[in-house]
Amino acid sequence: MRKMSYVKLSVITAACIALCVVFPMVFHAIPQAGFMLLPMHIPVLLCGLIAGWRFGLLCGMAGPLLSHLLTGMPGPVWLPSMIVELGAFGLIAGLLIDLLKTKNIYVDLYISLAGAMLIGRVIAGISQALIFSRGEYSIAMWTGAYFVASFPGMIIQLAFLPSLVIALEAGRLIPKKYP
Repeated sequence: MRKMSYVKLSVITAACIALCVVFPMVFHAIPQAGFMLLPMHIPVLLCGLIAGWRFGLLCGMAGPLLSHLLTGMPGPVWLPSMIVELGAFGLIAGLLIDLLKTKNIYVDLYISLAGAMLIGRVIAGISQALIFSRGEYSIAMWTGAYFVASFPGMIIQLAFLPSLVIALEAGRLIPKKYP
């Protein structure tokens, strides 16, 4: 992991957790926007990419829980599966960005982001099938919920997050991966 103090990593994580509360409130003002645009995914993936897997996992688990406690979103039915899904996103994004060393930050970011989005959705689908919706879940339901309906949010994440990380590096708010 790049060199950042534990305090700075904690502040970044706390800010991302706060965004997990604020973004859904803003996005849910538009009907069905929360389900399609995935507002909680953005800060969790960002946290994993810039703070690493430990903090990404923490953000992915604490963000939906805190949002639920403060705003009621996500609802109690969706909360456990979102904790698993977002925890996996933060964990995998952080692991991949730390493991990849292509010497090109854009390649590292896009592979890490796409990998986290895909692997996180597989983990979420498996948890739905085996734990949360046992016997009632199908591949068609998984594909519809995690890929078709959320496609606009995935495009936003792929377009926005790498540019944001590069901007944070350029502004010297986080250290460059490749100085």
